Amino acid sequence: MKKIAAVICNYNKKDFVMGCIQSVLESEFQDFDLIVVDNASTDDSADCIRTTYGSQVRLFVNQENLGGSGGFNTGIRYAIEQGYEYVWCLDNDVLVDEKALGELYRFMEERPDVGMAGSRVYHMEAPDYVQQSGIDICWEEYCCEAKYYNYPADGKLPEVVYADAVAACSVLVRASLIKEIGPLPEENFLYWDDTEWGYRCNLAGYKVASLGTSKVLHSMGAKKETVNTFPMYYAWRNWIRFFMRYTPKEKWEDMCTAFLEGIFDVVYNDWYLGEENRAKTVMHAYDDALHGVMGKAGEDRIFPVIHQEGKLEELLKEAEGKGITIYVNGWEKQAEQFEERVKAAAQRIGIACRIQLLPESEQGKKAAGLSFTMTENIFRLEDMSLTTIYVDGEGRILATEEDLFRVINRDYSCQSFVFAQKSLFLHAISQMDAPL
Repeated sequence: MKKIAAVICNYNKKDFVMGCIQSVLESEFQDFDLIVVDNASTDDSADCIRTTYGSQVRLFVNQENLGGSGGFNTGIRYAIEQGYEYVWCLDNDVLVDEKALGELYRFMEERPDVGMAGSRVYHMEAPDYVQQSGIDICWEEYCCEAKYYNYPADGKLPEVVYADAVAACSVLVRASLIKEIGPLPEENFLYWDDTEWGYRCNLAGYKVASLGTSKVLHSMGAKKETVNTFPMYYAWRNWIRFFMRYTPKEKWEDMCTAFLEGIFDVVYNDWYLGEENRAKTVMHAYDDALHGVMGKAGEDRIFPVIHQEGKLEELLKEAEGKGITIYVNGWEKQAEQFEERVKAAAQRIGIACRIQLLPESEQGKKAAGLSFTMTENIFRLEDMSLTTIYVDGEGRILATEEDLFRVINRDYSCQSFVFAQKSLFLHAISQMDAPL
C-alpha cells in the first residue's frame, strides 16, 4: 500500500490535464497512486487519459459536473476508504516540479503540527514570479489575499510560510485531518472551498504551510470573466457565505456594511454602464448566500457578459469629421486603452476619426471637436462643469446631465441601499448554524 493518493480534478481541459498527469508521473518521489476525477467533460478528456495512461491512472468519471470541490471529493473519499496516509490535491492546469511531492512529504513527516502543506505556486505564463505562497484571510477588510503575489523568484522569500490556507492547486493533506474536519466544502461547487478548508484546519489546531522547496506552475487564464458571469456568481456567493459563517458576532454589523457597499458598487456601476447582467448575477449571489442556497448555480443565475458601447458610439457620431482629443491627465495606460476603445467603436459604426493624446487638460477650455479627459473615478470628481467628457479607469463616461445626476446621487443611493438591506443581512447571519 502506497502512502499518498494524488488526486487531480479535471473538467474540459484535456491539454492541460495531460501535461499535469505527465509531470506528476515524472516525480522523483514515487510512493503514490494517481487518481484522476473527470467531472463529465465534453472534450474527450476521459478517453484521452484512459488511452494514454491506462493502468498508471485510476480514473473516475462523474456523470455530471460536481464542481471543483465535488470532483476533488470523489477522489478524496476513495483515498480515505482505501487507507492512504496523505491526499495530494492538484488542479488540472498545473505542472509540478519533479521534487514537489517529495519535499511536501518530507516536510509533513517532520512536522506533525502541520495539517496541510501547499507548494509555492508560480505563474505558468511568467514562471519567474510567484502566484501565491499561502492565503491569508483579512478580517479587517473581509477578503483574502495571496501571500507574496507577483514577488520575483529571487531566492529571498522564506522557505516556509504559514498561512490561513493554501490553494488546492497543489496541497498535501493528512488523511487523519480530513477524517476530523471533512473533505472540501462541497456546497461551494468552486471558489473559496480551499480557503475554508485551510481555515478549518487552523480551527482544528493544526498549522497550514506553504513550502518554497516544492514548486508548481499554475495557469490562471481560465479564471477570467470573459464570456459569462459564471465565475462572478460563485466568487460572490461563497465569499459572502464564508464571512457570514466565520465572522465573530461583535463584527457582524461592520461586515454587513462592507459587503453591502461592495455589492452596491457592482450594481450601481453596471447600471451606469448599461451592463445589467453582472448586476443581476451579484444580486442573485447575495440572495442565495443569505438563504443558504448553495451547490451548483440554479437557473437564471449566470448570464452573458455584454459590454455596452451605445453611449460612446453616439458621442462619436456627433463628432464625425472632427478631431478627437484624449487628455491623458497622468493616466497613460488608461488613455491608451480608451484610445483603442474609441477606434473599435468608430470602426463598428463606420466613421473615420483623428485621435490625438495630449498630456493634460487645460481647465475651463474646450478643445475643438470632441474632447475626453482621463480621471481616476468619476464618482469622486470635483469638476461638474461638463466642459470636457471625463472617462475613468473603469471605463465610465461622464458626458451628459443625466450622467451628472447619477454621479451626484451615488453616495446617497449607497447609504439608502445599505440601510434597507442591513437588517435582513444581520437576520440571515443570526439564523445560521455555528461553524464546525
